[in-house]
Parts: sequence; C-alpha cells; structure tokens
Amino acid sequence: MTDCSPLGQLLETDRREPHAPTAATVLLIELALAAGGFGIGTGEFVIMGLLPEVAQTYGVTVPQAGHVISAYALGVVIGAPIIAALAAKLPRKTLLLMLMGLFAIGNFASALATEFSAFTLLRFVTGLPHGAYFGVAALVAASMAPPHRRVRAVGRVMLGLTIATLIGTPIATFFGQIMSWRAAFLMVAAIGAITVALIALYLPKDEVAEGASIRRELSAFGRLQVWLSFGVAAVGFGGMFAIFSYIAKTVTDTAGLPASMVAVVLALFGIGMNVGNIVGSRMADYSLKGTIGGMLAFNIVLMTVFSLTAHNPVMLCVCVFLTGCGFAACPAVQTRLMDVAADAQTLAAATNHSAFNIANALGAWLGGLVIAAGYGYGATGYVGAVLSAFGLIIFVISVALEKKPARA
Repeated sequence: MTDCSPLGQLLETDRREPHAPTAATVLLIELALAAGGFGIGTGEFVIMGLLPEVAQTYGVTVPQAGHVISAYALGVVIGAPIIAALAAKLPRKTLLLMLMGLFAIGNFASALATEFSAFTLLRFVTGLPHGAYFGVAALVAASMAPPHRRVRAVGRVMLGLTIATLIGTPIATFFGQIMSWRAAFLMVAAIGAITVALIALYLPKDEVAEGASIRRELSAFGRLQVWLSFGVAAVGFGGMFAIFSYIAKTVTDTAGLPASMVAVVLALFGIGMNVGNIVGSRMADYSLKGTIGGMLAFNIVLMTVFSLTAHNPVMLCVCVFLTGCGFAACPAVQTRLMDVAADAQTLAAATNHSAFNIANALGAWLGGLVIAAGYGYGATGYVGAVLSAFGLIIFVISVALEKKPARA
C-alpha cells in the first residue's frame, strides 16, 4: 500500500536510506522519546495535587498558587510554534537534546525557587519546550515506521504521557506530600536528565532537511487545513478538560461518593487514556479521518450521558473511564497535522500541543461558567458535548474542502 500524502512521501525517502535502524534500535529510540513524555506528563500534572503545599510555602492562597498551572500552559502555547520555527535548521537529535535539557533545568530551578514570582516564571519557562518536544519526537517516531504503522509509532511516544497520568503523577505527588513539593520537581528533573542521556545514546545523528528554514516552517500558517486541524483539537477536545477539571467535586458533590474515591476515579481516567492511546493509534492506522470524526461523534453522545447520569456512582465511573479513552484521537490529530503541513511539519506537529492546551483552558473556563451559573458539576458534560459538536463541524468542513480539488 502506497501512502501518497506529503508525510508518506517523506517517510518513503527515509526508508530508502542505506543505514536504516534495526527493529531493536527503533524500540530503544521510542523508549527514550517516551521517557521524555513521561517526564513532561508527570511535571505538568503533579502540581495539581501539590497546590496546597506550594501555597503554604510561599504564603499565598490556593487559587493564587493555581496561577502557576496557567503559566505552564501559556509556556506550552507560546513555546511550541516559536521554538519549532526558530529551530528549523537544527538537526532533530540536537533539538530534542536542547528541549529536554531546558525542561530538566527548568524543573530543577523550580524546586529551588525561593520567591513565588520566580517560581511562576520558571513554570512558564519549563512549559516552553513541551509542545516542540512532542512534535519533534512524533516526527522522529513516524519517520522510522512504515506508512501503515506510523500512527502507532506516534502513539508509543505519547504512551509516556498517558502512563505519567497513571503512575508518574501519583508517585511524584505521594513523595511531594510526605517529603516536600520540591522533591517532586527534583524527581521530574531527574527524569528529564535521564531522557537526555537516553536520546544522546540511542538516537542516531541526522542531517537537516534540504531547504529547511524559518520561512518554510512558518508557511504552515498559510495553509487552511493546518488551521482547521488546529481548530478541531483546540475546540473539539475541550470537553475532556471541562469534565476532568472539576471531576473531584463531581465525585463528592454530585455522585455523593466519599473523598477517598476521587483517587480511584482519577485512576480510571488514567487507565482510559492509556487504553485510548493504544486502541486509537491502531484505529487511526486503518482510518485516520474515521478515527478523528468517530471520536468526536462518540464524545457528543458520551458527554451527554455523563451529565444525565453523573449522580449515579457506577455510571460516573464508566463515563470517566470512557472520557479518558477519548485520548484515542490525540495521535490521530497529531499525524493529520503532520500530513496537511506538507514540508512545514515540525511547526505543525508542535502546535498540536498548543491546541490541546487551548482546549484545556477553554474547557475548564466554560465548565466553570456553567457551574457558576448554578447548573451543577455534572453539567460539565453538556459543555463537552457542545464543544465536541463544534469540533465535528470544523472537521467535516476540513474534509469537504480537502475533497474539493479532486472533483475539479
């Protein structure tokens, strides 16, 4: 089967190179790249469980301490496109080493920050390499896989992020609570340093693509399909974050479960993310567009059911698990952005994570508005269903416009 997409043609060229890595080498490279995803995922989410400790250390309120989460997300949104464009002429191995090095240093410095303002600034700086790292790592993984397995390769890199939600974050949070929140960031910094060593050891040297330049990378923003795919991610998948952001209060206030069950429900969400990543990657290798459109339609139904049944503990647990499974679309959207960007793939791949952070902010904000209006925590599912519907509309428009030239 021949892949005629721009990315597919690029991968065909890569496979004709005489020194293609062996299967064992590819596995080691993917493990090294996934280790970086594990560190980034742990570092991004661990702060959510340690906000009270951070607030106490710096003498601020918990809501004020929450500003560091926004600072990190802002770093992701801003850093991904800027770094991807400015680093256009760097070899991918060099760029990955620099990005993960900055991440490790940022977390180490965060653990030592003595002032809250410095800590907030450092969280912003630490977020800068997030999107660019995942984007470049996805390109490296896809370039080593045959066309019919490239989404699975991207998914294996993303597996580091999803495993972090299930294992890395709870462990780092545990040590952060019994020792100090600073210990959690030192742990994340250590993971970053280990990743640097693994990438340096296993990822072969590569050459800069011919014609690479800042202008070529920025040309991605001149392609309508890139903007539409960005919109699908930024709007269509905000529902997962609308639900997840307020899940603790939904568990206790709406379903009437004890606070001890919050950890169990969060674990179900993490398991769902891992299942979705694995299954979704395989689905997308068979039908990339079908997986994206299908997951958006699935989320409309699922999130409506979530709101209708959130008061029922069993249904709440089932819906939370299935909401986590919605991560199935992430490797597919990542790969579609790489496809529609033609020769500006680094920038497009990196901005996928900017899009998902916008989805995070949008979902949490709209969910908060609905709760503040008195509709209850369970109503966040309706927010998710509406966002998924808008995302599906954008995706349908994208596919329709893509087919238009073929009819001419």
